[in-house]
Amino acid sequence: MTAPSILRVGLIGCGEVAQVVHIPTLNFLSDYYQITYLCDVSQNALEHCQKKVTGGTAPEITKDASVLCKSDNVDVVFVVNSDEYHCAHALIALENDKSVLIEKPMALNDRDADLISAAAKKSKGKVMVGYMRRYAPIFEDAVKEIGGLDKINYARVRDIIGPNDIFVNQSGTFPKRFSDFTEADGEDRAARGADIVKQALEVEAGVSDPHPLTQRTWRLLCGLGSHDLSLMREALGMPVGVLGARILNGNGPFVTALFDYGSFVCTYETGINSLPLFDACIEIVGQSKSVTVQYDTPYVKGLPIIMTIKENVNGEYHESKIRKTYEDPYTVEAKKLYKLVTEGTPVKTTPEDAEKDLELFRMIIRAAVGSTDSK
Repeated sequence: MTAPSILRVGLIGCGEVAQVVHIPTLNFLSDYYQITYLCDVSQNALEHCQKKVTGGTAPEITKDASVLCKSDNVDVVFVVNSDEYHCAHALIALENDKSVLIEKPMALNDRDADLISAAAKKSKGKVMVGYMRRYAPIFEDAVKEIGGLDKINYARVRDIIGPNDIFVNQSGTFPKRFSDFTEADGEDRAARGADIVKQALEVEAGVSDPHPLTQRTWRLLCGLGSHDLSLMREALGMPVGVLGARILNGNGPFVTALFDYGSFVCTYETGINSLPLFDACIEIVGQSKSVTVQYDTPYVKGLPIIMTIKENVNGEYHESKIRKTYEDPYTVEAKKLYKLVTEGTPVKTTPEDAEKDLELFRMIIRAAVGSTDSK
C-alpha cells in the first residue's frame, strides 16, 4: 500500500519531551506529518497537548495505547513516554503493522530489545530509534574526518550537564507537568522499572544484589548515556572492553570509564551537576589532526552543533570551526523517518543497532562493580 504524502502520527506520551520537542517539530513539518491521536495516563496532559497541535482538526485522545495503535487514522506511532513502557507500546504498534519511532532508550535490557527486534521482523511497519544526535549533519561529516585519520592516539566522550529544567524552562515551549494519574498507574510504573533493572543487572549483567547507586547508574546510562555511547560506536566502532570504571555519587551518578580500543583508549565521562551548562562532546585526537564535535542542549531550538578541526598544515597550526546548519537534529531525524516510512530508505538507528548500547552499559557496570561510592 502506498503511504500517504502526509503521515498521520499517534503520539504515546504527552510529557516533557513531547511538549518541548516532538509536538513543535511535527507542527513545523506540516508538509510531512499531522498529529491525529494522543495517548497519556493524564487527562490534563492530553487536553493540554491537544491544544498545542496545529493544522487540521484537533487530535483524538485516549488513555489506552492499544486504541491509538489500532486506529485507521494513524500511520506512525511515536513512543515518547516513560521508558518503562517503550517496549510494551512499541510491540502493540508493531503488532498493528504501524511504523514506530521509539525514543531512546529503545529498551533497558536485552530481553525487551529482543522482543522489539523480533516483532519488527514480523510487522509491516518500520522501526527507527530516536538517537537524534547521530543525524546531525556535522556529526556525519566528523565521522568522515575521523575515518581519514592515519592514527588515533586518544579519544574522549563527555556529557556533563546541569539540571534539565534549566534548559527546558528556556525553550520557549512552556511545558507543564501534570499529576492526575491514578495510584495504580504509579505503582505499575514503579513495578515495571524494578523488573526491568533487575533483569538488566542481575540476570544479564550478572551483578548480584546491585547497590542502589548502581541501579540509578543503569538508568542514567540508558537515558543520557545512550546518546554519547551511540555516537562513540558510530565514530569509532565497538571497543574490545573496559580497562576501568568508577561510579561516584553527586546530584546523581557520576561515571568515568576507560574504553579499550586496542591501539588507543577512549575516556568516557558523564553525570549531572548544578551548573547551568550543557557540556557534551566527542573528541578524537590523531597524530597531526584532531576532530571535536560539541553539542548544546537540544531543548533550545536552533543552537548550532560545532565541529572543530585542529591540524598541522606544513608546520603551521590551523584551527577551523564549522557550523554546518541551524536545522536541529530532531528535525533532520523526523525527515529521515519520513523517508523510511514513505520510500523504505534505510536508517542507521535500528533495533539491532540500539542493542549494542546495552553491551556497552554492561561493560561499564561490570568494570565498576566494587568501586561504587556508597556515600
